[in-house]
Amino acid sequence: MQQSTRKTCKGTVLMSEEEPEVRNYLIMALEAHGYNVEIADGGNEVLDFLRHPSQPASALLLAMPQLDGLAMLSQIRRENRDLPVLVLAGRSSPVTAAEALKSGATDFLYKPTTHEALCRSLRQVLGGAWAEHGPEAPPESNGLDESHNFGWTRKSESFVHKVGPADVPVLILGETGTGKEVLSRRLHACSARAHKPFLKLNCAALPPELVESELFGYDRGAFTGAFQKKAGMFEQADGGMLLLDEIGDMDHKLQAKLLHVLQDRTFQHLGGKETVSVDVRVIAATHRNLQDAISEGAFREDLYYRLNVISIQVPPLRQRRDEIVPLAEHFLKKYLPPGESLPLTPVMTLAMLEYDWPGNIRELENLIRSYIVLGDAESLAFELRRKTTHAEGTLVAMPAAPAANPPDGAETSILHQVNRAKELAETDAIMAALNATHWNRKQAAGRLGIDYKALLYRMKKLGIDDSSGCPVSPFPVAASAQLAKEKETPERSFAGAAGEIMAALTACMMLSTLLDGLSGVVDGFNLSGLASQIARTVF
Repeated sequence: MQQSTRKTCKGTVLMSEEEPEVRNYLIMALEAHGYNVEIADGGNEVLDFLRHPSQPASALLLAMPQLDGLAMLSQIRRENRDLPVLVLAGRSSPVTAAEALKSGATDFLYKPTTHEALCRSLRQVLGGAWAEHGPEAPPESNGLDESHNFGWTRKSESFVHKVGPADVPVLILGETGTGKEVLSRRLHACSARAHKPFLKLNCAALPPELVESELFGYDRGAFTGAFQKKAGMFEQADGGMLLLDEIGDMDHKLQAKLLHVLQDRTFQHLGGKETVSVDVRVIAATHRNLQDAISEGAFREDLYYRLNVISIQVPPLRQRRDEIVPLAEHFLKKYLPPGESLPLTPVMTLAMLEYDWPGNIRELENLIRSYIVLGDAESLAFELRRKTTHAEGTLVAMPAAPAANPPDGAETSILHQVNRAKELAETDAIMAALNATHWNRKQAAGRLGIDYKALLYRMKKLGIDDSSGCPVSPFPVAASAQLAKEKETPERSFAGAAGEIMAALTACMMLSTLLDGLSGVVDGFNLSGLASQIARTVF
């Protein structure tokens, strides 16, 4: 039996976890909230501790890689019915959540898990003690729990778990609204400073003079209106973490004072002479290119290297399209009144996947809040498509930088086939709806579940016209054959056409996912960039 080195008086958590990395992370998280941790190597030691405890256990964290762990859990329950038990199992484990809960577990988590998910489970397992004695999990969340295994989610979780415990400055780069503050809060929650304050200052939201007084505080009489001494954010965050958001917009003169604090960890109040010492971990975030700002003389190079011990680029939402729908569902759950449900319609889902989201996650969140208030998915989908159409005529989204040059014509050929398959299927579905309604466009739009104006736009783009009594296809060979077949069998059901378009879209999604998963395996061919472009083309 091993015992963690740090002892507190808030309770003891018994843990049986074989993987050292997971065990160390759980110890750190529990100790940060004031719990003593006892380590048991296997089921026999767990039972020995429970039968002859040096101190009563508040809860049990039990790793369960094999099915025989269920028998041990049942034995634990026979001997102690009231002990809260959190079961952790790898995704390859044969043990399921239903089996664990049926055998007596209080809660169940798959490994690897996020810090937010762990905190939720520990609050459930430990009851009010977790929330009462330790800080809450960050109120913000990326909206993706441990069941979502997307590229950016995997990367960010790995980054948080590695960098969070390291007591070094971090520079977070990315467009506005991509979740830089959320990432910084997750770093704080995963650090040894988690039980200390987390403060944030937006350097672009205040004039330079106010930024200086907010950061460093002031003494009485330092300036007009300074009637009493005030501690700055560096003092308030002592022992914790300070997020300097939009650091690229900080005044050049103030940058020198910030550099001094980062180097010496000392400063003086405005109007004061006393030296104040602090221990604060600084996280900086910005949407600006700081290298360009250095070249322009707007940002100090020495401050950049002081802040840029570890940096991470948060990708925009348009490069994380696989997260759009899970994030939308997360915001629906967050803002819907208890007991109410509002599903995402297929039309709205496709519109969201096609849109480039210049406002990133913040814009998506606002859209979902509008959807909850208005409840009109068609209007919101049409507005997204209108913005997408307008953007296509004015802006070109910049693709991810290629890792290697693909063979000439390879990307173009595949993308052309994907785009052509999509348009063929879409033409087929629209023609089926038009034929079924004798070319009544409003009724056809209703059958397709899209707005009337959206149907007219798609017909025009696809070259579908009844001016001569029959449709004109933009595809001279393959589509014309398809439409001829359509004319020969007018009784063809719309459901069949809709099934074909969904099958085509599903096939394109699977191709995109496959290419993305093979990224880096095929030497000399940029599969990752190609997968990103295919996703953009299809959606």
